[in-house]
Amino acid sequence: MPYLDDNLLVFTDLDGSLLDHHTYSWQPAQEWLDRLSAAQVPVILTTSKTAAEVAQLQQQLRLTQHPFIAENGATISLPSDWHGEKDNSTGHFNGTSYEDIRRTLINLRQRYDFEFRGFGDVSTQQVVDWTGLKLENAKLAMQREASEPLIWFGNDLDFARFEKYLHEENLALTRGGRFWHVMGKDAGKGPAVKWLSEQYEQQSGKPVLSISLGDGPNDIGMLNATHCAVVILGHHPHAMTLENEEHAFRTTQRGPEGWKQGLDHYIRL
Repeated sequence: MPYLDDNLLVFTDLDGSLLDHHTYSWQPAQEWLDRLSAAQVPVILTTSKTAAEVAQLQQQLRLTQHPFIAENGATISLPSDWHGEKDNSTGHFNGTSYEDIRRTLINLRQRYDFEFRGFGDVSTQQVVDWTGLKLENAKLAMQREASEPLIWFGNDLDFARFEKYLHEENLALTRGGRFWHVMGKDAGKGPAVKWLSEQYEQQSGKPVLSISLGDGPNDIGMLNATHCAVVILGHHPHAMTLENEEHAFRTTQRGPEGWKQGLDHYIRL
């Protein structure tokens, strides 16, 4: 079991994990956030949200000194003083821009009459209706750089064809709590977590001990990439099968209550 004075890293999903699925509150997790902050343990937000959304949440959570992973691993943002460097723009690890993804999606829909709608197809009010976000937060959610959330309205056969054609265009689908997300085929929370863990090991000169917390299928790569995994009870019927169940703890509570339960289980004070 890890201790707070170990070389710890905590990677966490947001919606349905650190944040309540309906209210977006994190208050039940605040005690652990305070403990981790006092022990100088990095809490790295790892989410499908955009960099614009996460930057705002980082300020509210008082985590601006740490990197974050956005758009399901398609981008990584580093703090301004990372490794003493001055130029730390968001890193794109999939080589596919939002504009190129949108262009491919529009082309596939026109050619095959696929039935879906992404954020780039709809108004801000529609995103509000889909997500329950406030209007100003929905605008931040639409500031995308390297992935597109969409809702699929077609049948299963067309969906299989859609996924095949995306793969031929070097794109991939991952399932989130509310949406399917289209991004570069080499992107993902797992590769992003591994890359950042390596950066921290190089920076500290010693191995890190990593914990991840997530509730959705798009978190599986992240959960597989850390030493300890907390599978938070989700609001979905999808299987959350991991590569190593021995290193996983499954909560009986949802959202930030489950987040707290997971850290209570793993970290010794």
